Amino acid sequence: MSPDTITLMTAEEPSETNTLKVLGWFSVGMAVAALSFWVGRELRNRYKFNQRTPYDFYSNAAEPQSAEYGMGV
Repeated sequence: MSPDTITLMTAEEPSETNTLKVLGWFSVGMAVAALSFWVGRELRNRYKFNQRTPYDFYSNAAEPQSAEYGMGV
């Protein structure tokens, strides 16, 4: 090989390595973001479930009753 070929090959390697590093860090960042969204959703669902009161079970108790009630039908 001539010295020109060797210098061209070594000059291209850092560019390819840099591109692979950027792609690798980007994919790691996306994985962390997806994991944090999932963990946040789970924590929010658990918080909402634990904040329920006994009155939540009777949330429809204030609805008006039907007209047939007490009419002897």
